[in-house]
Amino acid sequence: MVSLNGVTKDYRLGRTVVNAVKGIDLEINEGEFVSICGPSGSGKSTLLNLIGCLDMPTTGTIRIMGEDVSRLKDFALSKLRNNHIGFIFQMFNLIPVLTAYENVEYPLLIHGMKRKERQARVSRMLDEVGLNKFIKHKPDELSGGQRQRVAIARALVTNPKIVLADEPTANLDSQTGIEILELMKRINEEHKTTFIFSTHDPKVVRYAKRVYNITDGRINS
Repeated sequence: MVSLNGVTKDYRLGRTVVNAVKGIDLEINEGEFVSICGPSGSGKSTLLNLIGCLDMPTTGTIRIMGEDVSRLKDFALSKLRNNHIGFIFQMFNLIPVLTAYENVEYPLLIHGMKRKERQARVSRMLDEVGLNKFIKHKPDELSGGQRQRVAIARALVTNPKIVLADEPTANLDSQTGIEILELMKRINEEHKTTFIFSTHDPKVVRYAKRVYNITDGRINS
């Protein structure tokens, strides 16, 4: 499902080169529930961006569902992301002027899906995350946990093979964070969707079936 071989990522800040990711080898199989754990600045968000094809490695090879992403043109990369990868962000990244329903519907509009099928999918996903009573609410009318549930529904509505969650509980209180993790775990088990999430919170790690610890851009064996 996800394979990284000798992956590095360097950023240039003025005259300084920052080695954010340093020679990572990683294999993640279909249906896994994986945590990438490390402190702030360890490289975990950079690693998720590389897996999500939001960024390209400086060196090394990344294969997503067998595709060497470095060989794909922009259109093919966009198609891979849109069709097979869902994203959940710690800041939710919802569109403030849209309702919960419209936020979840938005990726399907980009896909050009017909209205009847869109309605069925959005309604099903909002029901699955427990928000069918809040479909007309805008983000500022929802709690943090409810906003993250909208973000999860939006990530899943296209039926992706992989969902990447960057610090999905960082802006939630402890109990709400546990509820979100339980929801993600249930969806992983029921739909066999591969979840890869980053965290710096040791309490979150116990939910993962497999944990990778990253420090200073390297996976610790």
